[in-house]
Amino acid sequence: MTIRYVLQTDRLTKRFGKTAAVEDVSLAVREGTVYGLLGPNGAGKSTLLKMIAGLLRPTGGRIFVGGEPWSRESLGQIGALIEAPALYGNLTARENLKVHALMLGLPDSRIDEALETVGLAHTGRKRAAQFSLGMKQRLGIAIALLKRPRLLILDEPTNGLDPLGIRELRGLIRQFPAQGITVLLSSHALHEAGQIVDDIGIISGGKLRHQGRMDKDADLEALFMDVVRTGGREAGAR
Repeated sequence: MTIRYVLQTDRLTKRFGKTAAVEDVSLAVREGTVYGLLGPNGAGKSTLLKMIAGLLRPTGGRIFVGGEPWSRESLGQIGALIEAPALYGNLTARENLKVHALMLGLPDSRIDEALETVGLAHTGRKRAAQFSLGMKQRLGIAIALLKRPRLLILDEPTNGLDPLGIRELRGLIRQFPAQGITVLLSSHALHEAGQIVDDIGIISGGKLRHQGRMDKDADLEALFMDVVRTGGREAGAR
């Protein structure tokens, strides 16, 4: 069976001055999966995701979306929620999405579809400033879904959420592959990531130390610690 990749990077590198935040990273994200990019704080996860989302220009290397070299047109296939969602606190959920739909030239039907997907279709006149953190995260994801992206990028999506919010978001993310949306998410929360990802990549010191299928019976924490400590030399990095 031929493996189809929604996203691949080839020796992707980003330097700030003489410092390499990301160095020679080659990701392979299979279509129809949730890919977990795992690593400690400061490992280079956000920098890597920002390059894929077009927010930072790579210093070197290449990005392929759907097998084609990355271009500005590739952004039509990518939805992203990186860092905190940019919301208008005085607007409702629907009004927030309307702003973005107008900028993208999308019909109102996309708004209703996105709100339904994330479970915010019935928030009515409640303003975004009154939302819980979990609701704000889901609204940010709804904005990222407006284009019906092929690839959804989520950067530490469960940060700051309470256990109920984490559980709701986990269930939401697991639904996306069945809807034709591949998910690339970053996390340093190993327990949560281990419950939802199909494949993992472990990044440390700006380098991809390990990449492969997620073994649900394996001890992810032990693997992670071994990879980070040894630089992947004994953990099968590839």
